[in-house]
Amino acid sequence: MLQQVMTAPKEIEFREVPVPAAGDSQVLVKIMNIGICGSDIHVYHGKHPFTSYPVTQGHEVSGEIVELGKDVTEFHVGQKVTIEPQVYCGKCHPCRHGKYNLCEELKVMGFQTTGTASEFFAVDASKVTPIPEDMSYEEGAMIEPLAVAVHAVRQMGDVKGMNIVVIGAGPIGNLVAQTAKGMGAARVMITDVSDLRLDKAKECGIDICVNTKGKDFGEAMLEAFGPDKADVIYDCAGNNITMGQAIKHARKGSVIVLVAVFAGMAEVDLAVANDHELDIKSTMMYRHEDYLGAIELVNEGKVHLRPLISKTFAFKDYLKAYQYIDENRETTMKVIINVQETS
Repeated sequence: MLQQVMTAPKEIEFREVPVPAAGDSQVLVKIMNIGICGSDIHVYHGKHPFTSYPVTQGHEVSGEIVELGKDVTEFHVGQKVTIEPQVYCGKCHPCRHGKYNLCEELKVMGFQTTGTASEFFAVDASKVTPIPEDMSYEEGAMIEPLAVAVHAVRQMGDVKGMNIVVIGAGPIGNLVAQTAKGMGAARVMITDVSDLRLDKAKECGIDICVNTKGKDFGEAMLEAFGPDKADVIYDCAGNNITMGQAIKHARKGSVIVLVAVFAGMAEVDLAVANDHELDIKSTMMYRHEDYLGAIELVNEGKVHLRPLISKTFAFKDYLKAYQYIDENRETTMKVIINVQETS
């Protein structure tokens, strides 16, 4: 079979390797689609601090089970699935208390261990989640980033009836906004400096879409929600400007959830955060229940994934996919690799 290998930043080759056999507690998955995310792009540019080369990528994935290990009884051949890419120890304090997404030895497929970017992939059955038969493989590959959004929204607990602001209308920000609405938020405002991304948010049903290039963030929040402002602000952009906006304009005693990963050391006004008794939370990946929640939101028509797909590339055009993203950074949302289309 063909396996993608990034041998160095901006260098990808394909190797012929044997098709793996499913171990006793594993399934063999025929990989269908893989999504490219911001972290993958960091690896492509040599800027991911926790990934070394060579590395086989692929962590946003969908596929079909083609072989079962002898101890696997909960799945069947031909079943559509996605794969949860976390590799955890099961022994540390977070793992023992159900928070394996925070494992002290956490590795993620495609970054610190082999990813799914190959025509077939053998994986522990415990890391496989079925997707509905009527869900497309493209949508199935986007359950992973949607699970990120579900886990992020849940950091606030039950958001029913809340007024919510999402800063950053990229793929994760869009999905956080859709998830918050899908989970019963009263009104959701999303901000960005890209009209195209805000148009995508409108297409996906977000209530209020504001370009903060031309509109002050604080004024926009007051116009949207009145003097009580928002109950929670999700920062899905992750820079000093956006976190500064959140801290400056948040209602006293309210909550800010940092979803995005800061590229460097943050410089934010913690004196104001302290004076306003702001609750600043963060979020890290997801757990199995977030995958189930993500699938349910799509099934119920509360989250729309297709509008986020910008372009699809054949497997052997992996490098072209990255080049396309670099050349169309402002207009690209989600790029998908079709593994079974090799040319």
